[in-house]
Amino acid sequence: MKKIIFLFLITLSCSTSNNNNEGHANHANHAISDKNQNSLSPHTVAMAMIGGAHIHIDYSSPSVRNRIIFGGLLAYDEIWQSGAHNATWIETDYDLLVNGNELKKGRYGFFTIPSRGDWTVIFNKNWEQHGKDEYDQKDDVFRFKVKPIILNDTVESLKYDVDEIDENNGLISLSWEKSKITIPFEIKR
Repeated sequence: MKKIIFLFLITLSCSTSNNNNEGHANHANHAISDKNQNSLSPHTVAMAMIGGAHIHIDYSSPSVRNRIIFGGLLAYDEIWQSGAHNATWIETDYDLLVNGNELKKGRYGFFTIPSRGDWTVIFNKNWEQHGKDEYDQKDDVFRFKVKPIILNDTVESLKYDVDEIDENNGLISLSWEKSKITIPFEIKR
């Protein structure tokens, strides 16, 4: 009887392990173990493999905590590091085409300018900076406008996703409070 139970547990463990790996082989979004486990804005990553390209987003994820975020905590029409603490950064190991602009492989600071209308999305050469204090527009690689999607439900914690559309195209999304922006991109080959 012990052998049967043992074999059952091993089979169940292998089955669960395989199922878990399928969903995470090409996509991940999780908090990184921080020294400060009780952080109100935990260090988080989102990443995916799309057509052989690794897209990685590193950010700190603040929460709404019963506050008005856009047009409140974050003033409209002002630069935002698109996360908490250090500037959010995006890294790619392939060249990308983003809104008609070429983004060479590398690591970039990611900023936005939330607005009542269209938001401005910014990729900046200086990825290693604290908040927006060191931001300099002359270091922008490019910027463009996107129309935010207004959500019915509140997204409590800032969340980035990197999703595959097909083997050559993907979508980066930023969701927080009642707003979401999406940024389609193409892998350049």
